[in-house]
Amino acid sequence: MRTTLTLDDDVADAVRERARLLDQPFKRVVNEALRRGLGPAASVERPVYRVKPHRSALRTGVDPLRLNQLNDEIDAAASLGETGG
Repeated sequence: MRTTLTLDDDVADAVRERARLLDQPFKRVVNEALRRGLGPAASVERPVYRVKPHRSALRTGVDPLRLNQLNDEIDAAASLGETGG
């Protein structure tokens, strides 16, 4: 089928470069790229992510959700010139 297609300059440049590297006609490179892009989504391999849990180094009784609050309190005290102890 013959059709007219307007490509953005960067896309046309990329296709020309690919055609040159593969030593294939421009038309073939465009058709292959469209076939790959329009193929079934199921054929796309998705990476598998695994979470490896580990033991926390926090001591019993330390609330990790309050660590930011403690840091804010230390910063506020430092800005007011207060010292601990």
